[in-house]
Amino acid sequence: MDLENQKRVLELSEKYGKENVVVVLGSSEAETAGLAAETVTAGDPTYAGPLAGVSLGLAVYHIFELKDEVDADVFDEQCGMMEMVLDVDAIAAEVKSIREQYSNF
Repeated sequence: MDLENQKRVLELSEKYGKENVVVVLGSSEAETAGLAAETVTAGDPTYAGPLAGVSLGLAVYHIFELKDEVDADVFDEQCGMMEMVLDVDAIAAEVKSIREQYSNF
């Protein structure tokens, strides 16, 4: 997660409250999605951005995990092609594992 997005997430969580913010990722690789998920829950593991050492404990999901919650036509238009070519199961499993690992935050 780049530094500008970290700053936005931090500002939004301060403005609306951590309990009112859900982060939806769209990363194309499991490792990248996991790193972003860890950043918004436990803090930036690279200690390089605004979330370094900041444990927000935000709810975080990958868009593929929310497929059933999104209008089918919208999901197909926005994510359908990527769903066919990416390892959806690995991406979802990585984000879920981070969510479970840091669920006590």
